[in-house]
Amino acid sequence: MTARPKPEGGQLVPLRRIDDRKATLRELSDEALLAACAVGDSAALGALFDRHHDAVYRLVSRLLRMEAAEIDDIVQTTFLEAWRSAAKYSGRGAVKSFLFGVAANTVRHHVRSSKRRREAFADWQPPAPAPSAPDDALSRAQQVQVLAAALDRLPHDLRVAYVLCDLEDVSGVEVARMLDVRAGTLWRRLHDARKALREAIEANDRKGT
Repeated sequence: MTARPKPEGGQLVPLRRIDDRKATLRELSDEALLAACAVGDSAALGALFDRHHDAVYRLVSRLLRMEAAEIDDIVQTTFLEAWRSAAKYSGRGAVKSFLFGVAANTVRHHVRSSKRRREAFADWQPPAPAPSAPDDALSRAQQVQVLAAALDRLPHDLRVAYVLCDLEDVSGVEVARMLDVRAGTLWRRLHDARKALREAIEANDRKGT
């Protein structure tokens, strides 16, 4: 098995020639691939894309209500930005968390520049229930729709905190680091997001009684 790059002065040293060595790329750690990206290795970027594309796509689709093709554009922009900023990776936290941070940043810039405020959690859009569906199934579908609408109304910072912590199950410490905010700021955003979603459910329940 090909040995992984050895640390040198605290920095990971990428392999010198890995463009045509797909097997070697598969054996490299995320950290080694990102180190290779830092010196301009596009093959390493491709390996990172193959490894983490699905996770980044899911995150972006939860933060933005857009067509699949537009989400693909955001995902590709995320990886290109990760390639450009790879040298800034400090080694603290997982590379996946670093990519999530770049994705969240890319989404924020997209929202600000295009003024598209229609983000929602895509996974919370269930198919319409059949006319003969039981009452409890209808109730669950309605609750999902209420949550999706409530998430759509959350300010962007609150939505990002909720999606990363509660839906992607990233630790609060890592989320605070990737968003470059204090832990207390993150927890306040998460608290406010959870409170808003809970109030939306309770209001819907009262309406149904």
